[in-house]
Amino acid sequence: MDKKNNQIVKSLTEKLLKIIGFEGEVEIIDSKDEDNKFICNIKTQKDASFIIGQNGDNLQALQHVVRLLARKQTDENIKFILDVNSYKKDQEASVVELAKSLAKQVALEKKAVVMRPMSAYNRRLVHMVLADNDEVTTESTGNDDDRRVVIKPTSL
Repeated sequence: MDKKNNQIVKSLTEKLLKIIGFEGEVEIIDSKDEDNKFICNIKTQKDASFIIGQNGDNLQALQHVVRLLARKQTDENIKFILDVNSYKKDQEASVVELAKSLAKQVALEKKAVVMRPMSAYNRRLVHMVLADNDEVTTESTGNDDDRRVVIKPTSL
């Protein structure tokens, strides 16, 4: 982990929270990812739902702003995930569990299943989780906010 970049992201996040009037403690967590990505987690009691927004939209926007400011300050593309009270971590676990469950259903029934619309990050997660499953294939379909993953049986 690059401690300098961690501190830059933490500081920018703290400043933005203060500017928009939200309270929270910002912590840096090593994600133990091979690509040096880290997690910048905001711990807050009363402002979590406002920071996260519907389907995580506000959190995604805040992460985008922090990433742009960090890039402007360092001329680097710092890889990090902005999270609130481990919301993304919990959501990720839920998406993985759903993808595996639907893959079993598809393999058993030999019928494709269309998942609900989800973010690019979550779609990628579904593709990665099911990539080694020989019984199903995955494909993203739709446009913009309506992009979703279709899980199909490999043999019909």
